[in-house]
Amino acid sequence: MSDRHHEHEHDHKHDHKHPHPHRHGPFGLHSHRTADRTDPALESSARGMRALWVSLTVLGATAAAQAVVVVLSGSVALLGDTVHNAADALTAVPLGIAFVLGRRAATRRFTYGYGRAEDLAGLVIVLTIAASAAFAGWTAVTRLLDPRPVEHVPVVAVAAVVGFLGNEWVARYRIRVGRAIGSAALVADGLHARTDACTSLAVLAGAGGAALGWRLADPLVGLVITAAIVLVLRDAAREVFGRVLDAVDPALVDRAERALREVPGVREVGELRLRWIGHRLRAEVAVVVDGEASVRQAHGIAVAAEHALLHAVPGLTAALVHADPAPAPGEADPHLPLAHHTAA
Repeated sequence: MSDRHHEHEHDHKHDHKHPHPHRHGPFGLHSHRTADRTDPALESSARGMRALWVSLTVLGATAAAQAVVVVLSGSVALLGDTVHNAADALTAVPLGIAFVLGRRAATRRFTYGYGRAEDLAGLVIVLTIAASAAFAGWTAVTRLLDPRPVEHVPVVAVAAVVGFLGNEWVARYRIRVGRAIGSAALVADGLHARTDACTSLAVLAGAGGAALGWRLADPLVGLVITAAIVLVLRDAAREVFGRVLDAVDPALVDRAERALREVPGVREVGELRLRWIGHRLRAEVAVVVDGEASVRQAHGIAVAAEHALLHAVPGLTAALVHADPAPAPGEADPHLPLAHHTAA
């Protein structure tokens, strides 16, 4: 009996009138990889890189403008916002490196490729957010204990508005692209920018308080900014650590199961696993087929199952399908020899 393994280059929009190239390997395992004329995973990395460069330019210009105003005014609230903006801009560096690494082909040592570098970049982003929260809090408390007047209040207000507009635009852009390509790290970076936008509005409120002669307004707003950063830290950490722990949206699992059950020849859906590797989603699934089916028939069902998955699950770039024969009445479980390996 010949063993078979199938690799197929695929574009979700093609009409399937062309023949499908095959490579054969272990029977019952069918691997379907995405890429026709262009590799969507590489295209996603390119979109991520564009988002990083654009947002880095916008945030860099925003932070530079605010830094000038900080020197002139001495506003601690604006200082905290500026530091946060600068840190947010710099997080593009590790994320950009991760996107570049993610384009590298898999090797015999890194058999799944380098997509996990993106998750490491997400951890760096979370640590950066935590550091900026600590700095903003320390600065605000110091100024609260030693209040000082804020100078050039109108300029501070304008800088706050500039900070809000720049950060909110970057936040929307990063989150939109991050969701589109399945990058948890880029989404976390977008959340980081959105908090910057909110804190810029808080700086504007602090400038208003300073204009009314309330000297504590500026450091108190600095504390509000610190609290806001902590909140975004929580959301970013949930996003990033969930990805590191292979969390996926249960709705994706439901969609995958529904698609598999509609495939002709699939009697049952066994173990189904989805995992993100960077912004690439992979699936591993066991399906039950007719125990009397030939090798070719079982392989055809596996091909159809993969095809259904790739069309049904957004972001899926590869699937490994194992076909199990339905047991005959009284027949022992064919996986029984493996039981002592999986008892734990």
